[in-house]
Amino acid sequence: MPNLPKPQTSRSISADVPDSEEFNPTRLTLARKRRGLTKAELAEKIGVDPRAITAFESGEYPPSEDTLRSISGVLTFPLTFFFGPTIEEPCIETASFRALTKMTASQRDRALSGGTLALCFNKFIEARFELPKADLPDLGKETSPESAAVSLRRYWGIGELTVRNMVHLLEAKGIRVFSLAIDAREVDAYSFWDNGTPFVFLNTYKTAEHSRYDAAHELGHLVLHRHGGPKGREAEIEVNSFASAFLMPRGDIIANAPRFPSFWDLAKAKKRWKTSVAALAYRMHAVGMLSDWQYRTLCIEIVKYGRDREPEECPRETSLVLPAVFSALYEDGVTRSDVARELRITTSELEQMMFGLTMTSVEGGRQTSNTKKGEPRLRLVQKG
Repeated sequence: MPNLPKPQTSRSISADVPDSEEFNPTRLTLARKRRGLTKAELAEKIGVDPRAITAFESGEYPPSEDTLRSISGVLTFPLTFFFGPTIEEPCIETASFRALTKMTASQRDRALSGGTLALCFNKFIEARFELPKADLPDLGKETSPESAAVSLRRYWGIGELTVRNMVHLLEAKGIRVFSLAIDAREVDAYSFWDNGTPFVFLNTYKTAEHSRYDAAHELGHLVLHRHGGPKGREAEIEVNSFASAFLMPRGDIIANAPRFPSFWDLAKAKKRWKTSVAALAYRMHAVGMLSDWQYRTLCIEIVKYGRDREPEECPRETSLVLPAVFSALYEDGVTRSDVARELRITTSELEQMMFGLTMTSVEGGRQTSNTKKGEPRLRLVQKG
């Protein structure tokens, strides 16, 4: 029988770890899940018995210094990450996942653990900047998803105007938006509330249109299911209807969508609403502009073209908050490496939270801006 590692009585792990801090087993679990590894897989990679990983994560005893260094190398988390306070992970019951039944446990764990790290990053930001407060009404009692979309547009004062940028809109209304950066078809997006603050996580490996629709989809969860409600397929049908109506108001679709369209007619028309061809066809069918036969014909053409790509793809929507935060930090001499060190993660891990949401990725933190003159900016007030 293999010998299990013995408990460590002293350590000289890193000068960055205060002597008062001890190995935290929950952080090992979080790091392992973030990399999508089982206990057995991690044990094999570092050359220990699987029971040792169980012992480490249960708090029975800590790994030796050499073993912890091996774990750090395999999981690509700094040694300092495995010390310090427990990081609370969002409960899967409170997180709205699209296609939860299709994703593996590993994919789900990677997504949730990524969200957990983003919560830490958000706390770092909020300790230094004043971000917009959540301004989302509870629309769970609306008569239909369509009426909820109309009510929210009226509440936010946008009527039937097209939404120029969903990420900007969500941020302006107090929703924290981060990237999942998981290259997996099964993982689209998810959202949850945390102590009164709404969060949305987008898979930015998807097309720009897909990601924009996902943002509206998760907005639907936040306003329709904040205090519970339908689960599973029923909930997904509701928020799909909400997202469709929110991005493409009935009156605007009827007034501006083409009659008797071909696939390429829709490819041109979709630019007004910045949605996919499939989403536009679905909405036109829902409002009665397409017959069942026309809709089926278009769906066949869409499948032939390929659901994973989009004709004449729209520009990807990016964040206003994140570039502004790092620009302000840079002016104070704080780089992305400094932020990562504060969070006890790698710069690469930090970048993944923002993947596809910022236009540039510069070590120093300075970013070029694509914001046009006169475009509203989010006001960030530094606290300290």
